[in-house]
Amino acid sequence: MEVSTEICSPNIFLCRELLDLMQAGTLEPEIALLNALLIPDVFPVLAAAHKTLVAKSRGALTTRTLHSELVYNYSGSKHISESLKRCGISDSTSYILVARFGASPDEVTAIKELIKGAEINLEELEGRANQAQIQKHYKIPALELGISSLADAITCRIAARDAL
Repeated sequence: MEVSTEICSPNIFLCRELLDLMQAGTLEPEIALLNALLIPDVFPVLAAAHKTLVAKSRGALTTRTLHSELVYNYSGSKHISESLKRCGISDSTSYILVARFGASPDEVTAIKELIKGAEINLEELEGRANQAQIQKHYKIPALELGISSLADAITCRIAARDAL
């Protein structure tokens, strides 16, 4: 399984509707909805996706679904509800990254119809990310950014979370 679909969309106005479907377990196709303001690059999302697939292969998912596990792993926190609140979507989220494991072309079409937003290139993530919010959430000091990128700092925290 691989992360085959990542759609980044600003100006989403249906987050309450998406949130309700997700919480009811009726979101079809199942997708991960991440707050894109906390994503400076796609690499940390791929690291979280790898961690998610490893947990699934071991039968050790912490959350109920594969896609909520992706949001949980991206957060860097060990608290499920806090992770989903911080890195997932909320009523006020207007910029999201959508990820789906193993999406078929029909599922990609269904996702685009569900989101109803303008799709942007993933290379725009860095320019739109809220660096101050990311640094606060992941506890990244300015000194660390002198020797590392924001994406690398997040990736290290994702990879090391279970070891700390």
